Amino acid sequence: MAKKKITGDDGKQYTVKVKKPFYKRVWFWILVVLVVGGIGSQMGGSSDEDDKSAAKTEESSKISDKEESEETDDSYSEEPIESSEEESSSEESTAISEEESSSKESSEVSTEFTNALATAQTYVSTMHLSKNGLYDQLTSDAGEGFPEDAANYAISKVKADWNKNALETAKTYVTSMHLSKAGVYDQLTSDAGEKFAASEAQYAVDHLKADYNAAALATAKTYQSEMNMSTDAIKEQLVSSSGEKFTQAEADYAIQNLDK
Repeated sequence: MAKKKITGDDGKQYTVKVKKPFYKRVWFWILVVLVVGGIGSQMGGSSDEDDKSAAKTEESSKISDKEESEETDDSYSEEPIESSEEESSSEESTAISEEESSSKESSEVSTEFTNALATAQTYVSTMHLSKNGLYDQLTSDAGEGFPEDAANYAISKVKADWNKNALETAKTYVTSMHLSKAGVYDQLTSDAGEKFAASEAQYAVDHLKADYNAAALATAKTYQSEMNMSTDAIKEQLVSSSGEKFTQAEADYAIQNLDK
């Protein structure tokens, strides 16, 4: 313990003992070291536990994500395969069904039906008949004499362009019979004529390249030479609705160029 001299109120000096401050004592610093060391140990342990807990949480999260990914892959991998197999099976069934149907149809067609079809194809290709005209020719006693069911089968299977047939027939009427445009149309659609449909006849006259003035003149010459008709009578016959049905201009051209 330290000593210190002090002067009293009576002017005399006295020696007194002075205690050390507590923070200068050894026991104080030993206590401080122990306290600080304990706090550090607790903080270090808590930090280690937090690190371990975070690591476990992260690992669990990765495992969970992996399981979800595997489940998702499994759920998507089955359905498209099943759908593809069903579509493939359906297509194969359809192809087999069509082949069986075609084979069955071929075996059920009689020889008479196939003969009717072959004959119909010849008429369409060489004589340019209409559909109705072809039917009449196939079933007529003066024609081929096929039964109606065979003729109907042939017409349903024959390969024909009815518009083209009408046009080819119209060309013949203009070049060989010198008919007017209206006369060609009537002949193509008439029940006593070719029996083409109205649309087919219209297609023919619309696409026909003909010199109707020359046709009117050729017809007028026939009337003059074979029937000895006057020019006025010839002109009237050329434009008549019950006659040749040429236009007025075509009839005038014929009369003007007719031999006097």
